[in-house]
Amino acid sequence: MSNKVNAENAPKPMGKYPHARKVGNLLFLSGVGPRVPGSGSEEANIPGLSYDKNGNYDSFDFEAQCRSVFDNVRLILEEAGSSWENLVDVTTFLTDMKRDFKTYNKVYAEYFAENQPCRTTVEVNALPSPICIELKCIATID
Repeated sequence: MSNKVNAENAPKPMGKYPHARKVGNLLFLSGVGPRVPGSGSEEANIPGLSYDKNGNYDSFDFEAQCRSVFDNVRLILEEAGSSWENLVDVTTFLTDMKRDFKTYNKVYAEYFAENQPCRTTVEVNALPSPICIELKCIATID
């Protein structure tokens, strides 16, 4: 039997799915992006993006998106009864490996200085909103 987890303080899912599911002592997170905690899917809620007066992207800060997605994962883990230290597997989706991997790797090393889960990083053509990073994680629950 699995239990759905919907974290009150995390960004709301972009579709009809939970933030995570508990199965035994495992916690499987749905894909987590960098949107502002507590927000919906509006583009204005994506850290690191700003727009010009015509609504076109004006500037982009990938590091801000990295930090935000890691913080969102931590929120979901904690609300589900797990913790950052209990992460055992992280799959990362980047939309531009060549441009963003070095920054991602640097920020990842800061956040995962102690706990070092298994990790896979893949490039994808696009994500469901104008984000450049999404994480899919598995953690244990004590």
